[in-house]
Amino acid sequence: MLLRRIAAAVLAAFTLAGVQVATAAPAAAAPRVLYYDASTAQEFRSVVDQGAAIWNSRATNVRLEPVTAGRTPNIRVYADNGWPRAYTQSLGNGYWYMGRQAVNQGYHRPRIAAHEFGHLLGLPDNRTGLCSDLMSGSSAPVSCTNAYPSSRELATVNRNFASSATTTEARSFVWAG
Repeated sequence: MLLRRIAAAVLAAFTLAGVQVATAAPAAAAPRVLYYDASTAQEFRSVVDQGAAIWNSRATNVRLEPVTAGRTPNIRVYADNGWPRAYTQSLGNGYWYMGRQAVNQGYHRPRIAAHEFGHLLGLPDNRTGLCSDLMSGSSAPVSCTNAYPSSRELATVNRNFASSATTTEARSFVWAG
């Protein structure tokens, strides 16, 4: 207790004398970087990049980056004629499909891409029907163009990547029509 009072008095004296005292602030943890490979996403390659950019604009504990030469991707993205769907191998690892069936029915491409990335970031489908919920998927109207996670979804992803711990639970998700 006495030591704290002395330290406070010394700090106050330095402040009055115009001396700046450096204090150590806790260092912010660097976000975990996940590399994705969109080389097999065919005509959807740019929208895959857009989905990653959406998450990167909001999430603080994880970043999605295109895979670089010599590196193994955490996430692979494919295109096919089915419904969009994701398969997780562990948190931040797996693959997903940009399915043309949802695109052909008029669903917003960036929303689909951000939604499927959301699964690899640990979010399940949440069929609320609300356009404001990214993970509501196809339960929201076809007219929905919101491609950004809700504050609740974003908080979950940031919590998921707050530490280096990963889950080993494998799951699959399908954008149900």
